[in-house]
Amino acid sequence: MSKKKIALITGITGQDGAWLAKFLLKKDYIIHGLLRRSSSINTKRIDDIFQEPYLSNRNLFLHYGDLTDSASIQSIIEKSMPDEIYNLAAQSHVKVSYEMPEYTTNVDALGTLRILETIKNLRLQKKTKFYQASSSEMFGNSKPPQNENTILRPESPYAAAKLYSFWITTIYRNAYKIFASNGILFNHESIYRGETFLTKKVCKAVAKIYKKKQKKLIIGNLYSKRDWGDARDYVRGMWQILQHFKPDDFVLGTGRSITVKKFIEMAFNQVNIKINWKGSGLNEKGYDQRNNLIVEVSDIYFRPTEVNFLKSDPAKAFRILKWKSTINLENMIKDMIAEELKSC
Repeated sequence: MSKKKIALITGITGQDGAWLAKFLLKKDYIIHGLLRRSSSINTKRIDDIFQEPYLSNRNLFLHYGDLTDSASIQSIIEKSMPDEIYNLAAQSHVKVSYEMPEYTTNVDALGTLRILETIKNLRLQKKTKFYQASSSEMFGNSKPPQNENTILRPESPYAAAKLYSFWITTIYRNAYKIFASNGILFNHESIYRGETFLTKKVCKAVAKIYKKKQKKLIIGNLYSKRDWGDARDYVRGMWQILQHFKPDDFVLGTGRSITVKKFIEMAFNQVNIKINWKGSGLNEKGYDQRNNLIVEVSDIYFRPTEVNFLKSDPAKAFRILKWKSTINLENMIKDMIAEELKSC
Protein backbone atom coordinates (compact mmCIF):
# COMPACT_ATOMS: atom_id res chain seq x y z
CA MET A 1 0.00 0.00 0.00
CA SER A 2 1.54 3.30 -1.10
CA LYS A 3 1.96 6.07 1.45
CA LYS A 4 -0.29 9.09 1.05
CA LYS A 5 1.35 12.33 -0.01
CA ILE A 6 1.26 15.18 2.48
CA ALA A 7 0.66 18.76 1.36
CA LEU A 8 0.86 21.98 3.37
CA ILE A 9 -1.23 24.85 2.03
CA THR A 10 -0.73 28.37 3.35
CA GLY A 11 -3.81 30.49 2.79
CA ILE A 12 -6.08 27.44 2.81
CA THR A 13 -9.15 29.53 3.61
CA GLY A 14 -8.69 31.75 0.54
CA GLN A 15 -10.10 31.16 -2.92
CA ASP A 16 -7.14 29.20 -4.31
CA GLY A 17 -6.37 27.43 -1.04
CA ALA A 18 -9.92 26.10 -0.74
CA TRP A 19 -10.07 24.85 -4.33
CA LEU A 20 -6.59 23.31 -4.07
CA ALA A 21 -7.47 21.50 -0.82
CA LYS A 22 -10.54 19.96 -2.45
CA PHE A 23 -8.53 19.01 -5.55
CA LEU A 24 -5.80 17.32 -3.50
CA LEU A 25 -8.24 15.50 -1.22
CA LYS A 26 -9.71 13.87 -4.33
CA LYS A 27 -6.19 12.69 -5.12
CA ASP A 28 -5.99 11.12 -1.65
CA TYR A 29 -3.53 13.58 -0.14
CA ILE A 30 -3.29 14.37 3.55
CA ILE A 31 -3.73 18.14 3.82
CA HIS A 32 -2.32 20.51 6.41
CA GLY A 33 -3.55 24.07 6.18
CA LEU A 34 -2.16 27.24 7.74
CA LEU A 35 -4.70 29.84 8.74
CA ARG A 36 -4.45 33.06 10.67
CA ARG A 37 -6.16 33.36 14.06
CA SER A 38 -9.11 35.72 13.82
CA SER A 39 -11.93 36.72 16.16
CA SER A 40 -14.36 36.05 13.32
CA ILE A 41 -14.67 32.63 11.69
CA ASN A 42 -13.15 32.69 8.21
CA THR A 43 -13.33 29.02 7.16
CA LYS A 44 -16.52 29.29 5.09
CA ARG A 45 -14.86 28.16 1.84
CA ILE A 46 -13.67 24.89 3.40
CA ASP A 47 -16.61 24.11 5.71
CA ASP A 48 -17.72 21.32 3.37
CA ILE A 49 -14.40 19.47 3.80
CA PHE A 50 -13.76 20.29 7.46
CA GLN A 51 -13.05 17.27 9.66
CA GLU A 52 -13.40 17.34 13.44
CA PRO A 53 -10.06 17.08 15.32
CA TYR A 54 -11.24 14.00 17.28
CA LEU A 55 -11.54 11.86 14.13
CA SER A 56 -8.74 9.29 13.95
CA ASN A 57 -8.70 8.83 10.19
CA ARG A 58 -9.01 12.41 9.00
CA ASN A 59 -7.12 13.81 5.99
CA LEU A 60 -7.44 17.53 6.77
CA PHE A 61 -5.58 19.28 9.59
CA LEU A 62 -5.73 23.03 10.29
CA HIS A 63 -3.01 24.92 12.15
CA TYR A 64 -2.98 28.50 13.39
CA GLY A 65 0.04 30.36 12.08
CA ASP A 66 1.15 33.42 10.18
CA LEU A 67 3.68 34.12 7.45
CA THR A 68 4.98 37.02 9.56
CA ASP A 69 5.96 34.56 12.32
CA SER A 70 8.99 32.35 11.61
CA ALA A 71 8.43 30.21 14.70
CA SER A 72 4.91 29.20 13.70
CA ILE A 73 6.03 28.39 10.16
CA GLN A 74 8.86 26.17 11.37
CA SER A 75 6.63 24.47 13.92
CA ILE A 76 3.93 23.61 11.36
CA ILE A 77 6.44 22.34 8.79
CA GLU A 78 8.15 20.21 11.44
CA LYS A 79 4.81 18.76 12.57
CA SER A 80 3.49 18.02 9.09
CA MET A 81 6.72 17.11 7.25
CA PRO A 82 5.05 17.83 3.90
CA ASP A 83 6.00 16.39 0.54
CA GLU A 84 4.62 19.55 -1.09
CA ILE A 85 4.19 23.11 0.17
CA TYR A 86 1.87 25.47 -1.70
CA ASN A 87 2.45 29.07 -0.58
CA LEU A 88 -0.86 30.74 -1.43
CA ALA A 89 -1.18 33.06 1.58
CA ALA A 90 -0.83 36.76 0.79
CA GLN A 91 -2.18 40.23 1.21
CA SER A 92 -3.46 39.94 -2.33
CA HIS A 93 -5.41 43.13 -3.00
CA VAL A 94 -3.39 45.47 -5.21
CA LYS A 95 -5.07 48.73 -4.15
CA VAL A 96 -4.84 47.82 -0.45
CA SER A 97 -1.09 47.28 -0.90
CA TYR A 98 -0.70 51.06 -1.40
CA GLU A 99 -2.39 51.63 1.97
CA MET A 100 -0.49 48.82 3.76
CA PRO A 101 2.83 48.52 1.90
CA GLU A 102 4.88 47.38 4.90
CA TYR A 103 2.44 44.65 5.90
CA THR A 104 2.08 43.53 2.28
CA THR A 105 5.86 43.22 1.98
CA ASN A 106 6.18 41.40 5.29
CA VAL A 107 3.62 38.76 4.29
CA ASP A 108 4.05 38.49 0.52
CA ALA A 109 7.83 38.83 0.29
CA LEU A 110 9.40 37.91 3.62
CA GLY A 111 6.77 35.22 4.26
CA THR A 112 8.14 33.31 1.27
CA LEU A 113 11.68 33.72 2.56
CA ARG A 114 10.67 32.34 5.95
CA ILE A 115 9.29 29.17 4.36
CA LEU A 116 12.34 28.65 2.16
CA GLU A 117 14.66 29.22 5.13
CA THR A 118 12.76 26.59 7.08
CA ILE A 119 13.07 24.05 4.24
CA LYS A 120 16.80 24.78 4.10
CA ASN A 121 17.38 24.71 7.86
CA LEU A 122 15.42 21.48 8.36
CA ARG A 123 17.34 19.93 5.45
CA LEU A 124 14.16 19.03 3.58
CA GLN A 125 15.59 19.69 0.11
CA LYS A 126 15.23 16.04 -0.92
CA LYS A 127 11.77 15.58 0.59
CA THR A 128 9.77 18.77 0.15
CA LYS A 129 8.73 20.49 -3.08
CA PHE A 130 7.78 24.17 -2.86
CA TYR A 131 5.28 26.09 -4.99
CA GLN A 132 5.29 29.89 -4.92
CA ALA A 133 2.17 31.71 -6.08
CA SER A 134 3.58 34.48 -8.25
CA SER A 135 1.39 37.01 -10.03
CA SER A 136 0.92 38.49 -13.48
CA GLU A 137 0.94 41.89 -11.74
CA MET A 138 4.76 41.53 -11.75
CA PHE A 139 4.71 42.25 -15.49
CA GLY A 140 3.27 45.70 -14.95
CA ASN A 141 3.02 47.47 -18.29
CA SER A 142 5.42 45.23 -20.20
CA LYS A 143 4.15 44.62 -23.71
CA PRO A 144 1.63 41.74 -23.97
CA PRO A 145 1.36 38.87 -24.43
CA GLN A 146 3.50 38.13 -21.37
CA ASN A 147 5.41 34.89 -20.85
CA GLU A 148 8.29 33.52 -18.78
CA ASN A 149 10.80 35.66 -20.70
CA THR A 150 8.93 38.97 -20.47
CA ILE A 151 10.59 41.77 -18.49
CA LEU A 152 9.12 42.14 -14.99
CA ARG A 153 8.16 45.74 -14.18
CA PRO A 154 6.00 45.88 -11.03
CA GLU A 155 3.70 48.87 -10.66
CA SER A 156 2.44 48.41 -7.07
CA PRO A 157 3.74 47.44 -3.62
CA TYR A 158 1.90 44.13 -4.04
CA ALA A 159 3.62 43.41 -7.34
CA ALA A 160 7.02 44.42 -5.94
CA ALA A 161 6.56 42.06 -2.98
CA LYS A 162 5.59 39.26 -5.36
CA LEU A 163 8.66 40.04 -7.45
CA TYR A 164 10.87 39.54 -4.39
CA SER A 165 9.15 36.20 -3.74
CA PHE A 166 9.67 35.16 -7.33
CA TRP A 167 13.39 35.87 -7.26
CA ILE A 168 14.06 34.52 -3.76
CA THR A 169 12.37 31.28 -4.83
CA THR A 170 14.62 31.12 -7.88
CA ILE A 171 17.71 31.93 -5.80
CA TYR A 172 17.01 29.23 -3.19
CA ARG A 173 16.34 26.75 -5.98
CA ASN A 174 19.76 27.40 -7.45
CA ALA A 175 21.74 27.97 -4.23
CA TYR A 176 20.33 25.20 -2.04
CA LYS A 177 18.94 22.73 -4.61
CA ILE A 178 15.40 23.08 -3.27
CA PHE A 179 12.65 21.87 -5.61
CA ALA A 180 11.13 25.36 -5.74
CA SER A 181 8.87 26.47 -8.60
CA ASN A 182 7.01 29.67 -9.43
CA GLY A 183 3.58 29.73 -11.00
CA ILE A 184 3.01 33.13 -12.60
CA LEU A 185 -0.76 33.12 -12.61
CA PHE A 186 -2.95 35.56 -14.47
CA ASN A 187 -6.29 36.64 -13.00
CA HIS A 188 -8.48 33.74 -11.97
CA GLU A 189 -11.88 33.95 -10.34
CA SER A 190 -14.67 31.75 -8.98
CA ILE A 191 -17.61 31.68 -6.58
CA TYR A 192 -14.98 31.81 -3.79
CA ARG A 193 -13.53 35.17 -4.85
CA GLY A 194 -13.04 37.64 -1.98
CA GLU A 195 -15.60 40.38 -1.42
CA THR A 196 -13.31 43.30 -2.31
CA PHE A 197 -12.13 42.00 -5.69
CA LEU A 198 -13.49 43.52 -8.89
CA THR A 199 -15.11 40.42 -10.35
CA LYS A 200 -16.90 39.57 -7.09
CA LYS A 201 -17.99 43.17 -6.67
CA VAL A 202 -19.40 43.23 -10.22
CA CYS A 203 -21.25 39.90 -9.92
CA LYS A 204 -22.68 40.78 -6.50
CA ALA A 205 -23.89 44.16 -7.82
CA VAL A 206 -25.45 42.57 -10.91
CA ALA A 207 -27.44 40.13 -8.75
CA LYS A 208 -28.59 42.87 -6.38
CA ILE A 209 -29.52 45.25 -9.22
CA TYR A 210 -31.49 42.44 -10.88
CA LYS A 211 -33.34 41.78 -7.62
CA LYS A 212 -33.85 45.53 -7.07
CA LYS A 213 -31.78 45.50 -3.87
CA GLN A 214 -29.15 47.89 -5.27
CA LYS A 215 -29.46 50.74 -7.76
CA LYS A 216 -26.05 50.89 -9.42
CA LEU A 217 -22.51 49.57 -9.65
CA ILE A 218 -19.74 52.09 -9.00
CA ILE A 219 -16.48 51.07 -10.67
CA GLY A 220 -12.98 52.33 -11.45
CA ASN A 221 -11.08 52.04 -14.73
CA LEU A 222 -13.36 50.51 -17.36
CA TYR A 223 -10.55 50.06 -19.86
CA SER A 224 -8.02 47.97 -17.95
CA LYS A 225 -7.64 44.69 -19.84
CA ARG A 226 -7.18 41.40 -18.01
CA ASP A 227 -6.74 37.73 -18.82
CA TRP A 228 -9.45 36.12 -16.68
CA GLY A 229 -9.73 32.37 -16.08
CA ASP A 230 -11.39 29.99 -13.63
CA ALA A 231 -9.57 29.25 -10.35
CA ARG A 232 -10.37 25.52 -10.60
CA ASP A 233 -8.19 25.25 -13.70
CA TYR A 234 -5.37 27.15 -12.02
CA VAL A 235 -5.10 25.02 -8.88
CA ARG A 236 -4.81 21.99 -11.15
CA GLY A 237 -1.95 23.83 -12.84
CA MET A 238 -0.23 24.44 -9.49
CA TRP A 239 -0.30 20.71 -8.79
CA GLN A 240 0.98 19.90 -12.28
CA ILE A 241 3.91 22.28 -11.79
CA LEU A 242 5.05 20.32 -8.73
CA GLN A 243 4.59 16.97 -10.49
CA HIS A 244 7.04 18.02 -13.23
CA PHE A 245 10.33 16.16 -12.99
CA LYS A 246 12.31 19.33 -12.26
CA PRO A 247 11.58 22.70 -10.65
CA ASP A 248 10.76 25.47 -13.12
CA ASP A 249 8.67 28.60 -13.65
CA PHE A 250 5.43 28.61 -15.62
CA VAL A 251 2.92 31.21 -16.80
CA LEU A 252 -0.69 30.07 -16.45
CA GLY A 253 -3.42 31.99 -18.26
CA THR A 254 -6.07 31.71 -20.96
CA GLY A 255 -4.22 33.67 -23.64
CA ARG A 256 -7.27 35.91 -24.03
CA SER A 257 -7.90 39.34 -22.56
CA ILE A 258 -10.94 41.64 -22.26
CA THR A 259 -11.66 45.02 -20.69
CA VAL A 260 -13.37 45.54 -17.35
CA LYS A 261 -16.16 47.13 -19.38
CA LYS A 262 -16.67 43.94 -21.39
CA PHE A 263 -16.64 41.85 -18.20
CA ILE A 264 -19.42 44.03 -16.79
CA GLU A 265 -21.45 43.62 -19.98
CA MET A 266 -21.04 39.84 -19.87
CA ALA A 267 -22.13 39.77 -16.23
CA PHE A 268 -25.28 41.81 -16.89
CA ASN A 269 -26.05 39.61 -19.90
CA GLN A 270 -26.50 36.71 -17.47
CA VAL A 271 -29.63 38.42 -16.13
CA ASN A 272 -30.75 39.69 -19.56
CA ILE A 273 -29.78 43.31 -18.95
CA LYS A 274 -28.15 45.03 -21.92
CA ILE A 275 -26.09 48.12 -21.10
CA ASN A 276 -26.23 51.29 -23.15
CA TRP A 277 -23.10 53.37 -22.52
CA LYS A 278 -23.07 57.16 -22.65
CA GLY A 279 -20.35 59.73 -22.04
CA SER A 280 -16.61 59.25 -21.72
CA GLY A 281 -13.84 59.21 -19.11
CA LEU A 282 -15.07 59.74 -15.55
CA ASN A 283 -18.43 60.76 -17.01
CA GLU A 284 -19.03 57.45 -18.79
CA LYS A 285 -22.20 55.81 -17.51
CA GLY A 286 -24.14 52.62 -18.21
CA TYR A 287 -27.93 52.48 -18.52
CA ASP A 288 -30.33 49.56 -18.75
CA GLN A 289 -33.11 49.14 -21.34
CA ARG A 290 -35.40 51.41 -19.30
CA ASN A 291 -32.73 54.11 -19.15
CA ASN A 292 -32.00 53.53 -15.45
CA LEU A 293 -28.43 54.42 -14.45
CA ILE A 294 -26.81 51.14 -13.33
CA VAL A 295 -23.05 51.68 -13.84
CA GLU A 296 -21.03 54.73 -12.83
CA VAL A 297 -17.29 55.47 -12.81
CA SER A 298 -15.50 56.92 -9.78
CA ASP A 299 -11.85 57.89 -9.53
CA ILE A 300 -11.70 56.65 -5.92
CA TYR A 301 -11.40 53.14 -7.37
CA PHE A 302 -8.47 53.99 -9.64
CA ARG A 303 -5.01 52.80 -8.56
CA PRO A 304 -2.21 55.36 -8.06
CA THR A 305 -0.40 53.59 -10.93
CA GLU A 306 -2.35 51.56 -13.46
CA VAL A 307 -1.51 48.28 -15.15
CA ASN A 308 -3.30 48.64 -18.45
CA PHE A 309 -3.06 45.35 -20.34
CA LEU A 310 -2.29 41.85 -19.10
CA LYS A 311 -2.54 38.94 -21.51
CA SER A 312 -0.78 35.62 -21.04
CA ASP A 313 1.24 33.48 -23.37
CA PRO A 314 0.86 30.05 -21.66
CA ALA A 315 2.57 28.10 -24.47
CA LYS A 316 5.28 26.70 -22.18
CA ALA A 317 2.77 25.25 -19.71
CA PHE A 318 0.79 23.71 -22.56
CA ARG A 319 3.90 22.28 -24.21
CA ILE A 320 5.59 20.88 -21.10
CA LEU A 321 2.78 20.26 -18.61
CA LYS A 322 -0.06 19.73 -21.08
CA TRP A 323 -1.97 22.30 -19.02
CA LYS A 324 -4.58 24.61 -20.43
CA SER A 325 -7.67 26.39 -19.15
CA THR A 326 -10.85 24.41 -19.79
CA ILE A 327 -13.61 26.55 -18.24
CA ASN A 328 -14.42 29.49 -20.46
CA LEU A 329 -15.01 33.00 -19.16
CA GLU A 330 -18.75 33.03 -19.90
CA ASN A 331 -19.33 29.84 -17.89
CA MET A 332 -17.23 31.17 -15.04
CA ILE A 333 -19.29 34.38 -14.92
CA LYS A 334 -22.48 32.31 -15.15
CA ASP A 335 -21.44 30.33 -12.06
CA MET A 336 -20.52 33.48 -10.14
CA ILE A 337 -23.80 35.24 -10.96
CA ALA A 338 -25.84 32.13 -10.05
CA GLU A 339 -24.08 31.98 -6.67
CA GLU A 340 -24.78 35.66 -5.99
CA LEU A 341 -28.45 35.30 -7.00
CA LYS A 342 -28.80 32.50 -4.44
CA SER A 343 -27.29 34.50 -1.62
CA CYS A 344 -28.76 37.98 -2.08
